Amino acid sequence: MHSSLSLPPVVVILGPTASGKSALAVAVARKTGAEIISADSRQIYRELDIGSAKPPKEILQEIPHHFIDEKSIGEPFSAGDFATEALGRVHEIHRRGKRAIVVGGSTLYLEGLVSGFAPLPPSDPEIRAKLILELQEFGNEALFERLRQFDPAQAATLDPTKTHRLIRSLEIITLTGQSVTALQAAGSSPQSSLRFIPIGIDVPRQRLYETINRRTEVMIESGLTHEAEALYRRFQPYPGEKKIPALQSVGYQELFEYFAGTIDFDRAVSLIKQHTRNYAKRQMTFFKNRLDTRWIAAPEELDAWERIADEIAAMS
Repeated sequence: MHSSLSLPPVVVILGPTASGKSALAVAVARKTGAEIISADSRQIYRELDIGSAKPPKEILQEIPHHFIDEKSIGEPFSAGDFATEALGRVHEIHRRGKRAIVVGGSTLYLEGLVSGFAPLPPSDPEIRAKLILELQEFGNEALFERLRQFDPAQAATLDPTKTHRLIRSLEIITLTGQSVTALQAAGSSPQSSLRFIPIGIDVPRQRLYETINRRTEVMIESGLTHEAEALYRRFQPYPGEKKIPALQSVGYQELFEYFAGTIDFDRAVSLIKQHTRNYAKRQMTFFKNRLDTRWIAAPEELDAWERIADEIAAMS
């Protein structure tokens, strides 16, 4: 068994959506010859391109990327699956004498890989069924408020639409009498001999929000509406059918509402911007509360980004 000191450290570049982390990871990979592990729960699906902000095809051809276009929508792939498989990929990369860089913003993917998961109780069918009935009767906002009262830190990492995580969080509280946040803090530990160096990109909020708004407009101009419409026609379930988690993503769900005729197009675009900003805020809350991260201020000048890439390359 290798010790953590005998293996090269693994730099983890994280941050909110649209913070520039993918571009920074590419710059570091070019300087070090590293391969990139994508910690993005949507980029793994072949059908989600524009809305998941995948790297351009020329970048994917230039630098080996893992966990991009490896699954089809509907294939299950959890944060636990990612943590287990990503550890194996990193060791494979090291055996080939290369470095690995992890980059992404999917909070549970990153927490599972870097810190491991605390042992949480298995699901209880009776409690879960009761919570689902309460969700149907009182609505997700009421259950979200209950979670916020018992576990404000966990509530800050999701929103009322994330009903699966909402139900699971309340189920754990009911089973254990403790919050998910407390259980994770008490029981999580790294899963392997690897040493991870989490580096977060900190962007001033107003600047980040402006970038998110511009990027949304670029996605629309690049064909996001057509991509979403094809997915809507192919996958959108009829009432009563189980929804596909990947299609509940920001950028697709709002356009699905437009195709269904419940909102107009301008409202859909406005909601994509708003929901993306909300998501970015939740990401930052999670990273700052749950991961031991070294934060770097995002510069505006390109040469400053290059200097940061040089510094990160030296760590790996």
